[in-house]
Amino acid sequence: MTFTRVIARRYFVIWIAATALWLSAVPAFAALGGDASTVDADRVRMKGSLLRIVRSDAYTLHEIRSESGTTVREFISPAGKVFAVAWEGQWHPDMEQVLGAYFARYQQGAQAALRQRRTRGLLRIRDGDLVVQMSGHQRAFTGRAYLANDIPPGVQADALR
Repeated sequence: MTFTRVIARRYFVIWIAATALWLSAVPAFAALGGDASTVDADRVRMKGSLLRIVRSDAYTLHEIRSESGTTVREFISPAGKVFAVAWEGQWHPDMEQVLGAYFARYQQGAQAALRQRRTRGLLRIRDGDLVVQMSGHQRAFTGRAYLANDIPPGVQADALR
């Protein structure tokens, strides 16, 4: 590994750590695997507005826009469980709040993925049934997290955006 690559990798790791620290102050959203009763409380916490609710036989979609402009979509199964969360906007959501009990698995997967990555771009983490995909650049982020085993029958993972 060349000296330039070592320096670049160090700056990248520092950037990731600084971004994670900075993002921890962003308003919170519903937790993956939680129940539907958290949706309105999360909207209030993020000082957001409910843009729409879309109901289908397979799931209910709640779309919320935070005060900062980030749009968060929460996918709720007929059983009342949040099985997927997707976001887009200028800021990432608070990943600890979004992932709830799955946050530690996400952290481990993210660290492993960052050690293996050679370039920037889409970050993909798959740990058992937990799938997290994130991409973007400054002020333009997108991502989604879902529980593969909890996706209702007839719903494709690609539709969870």
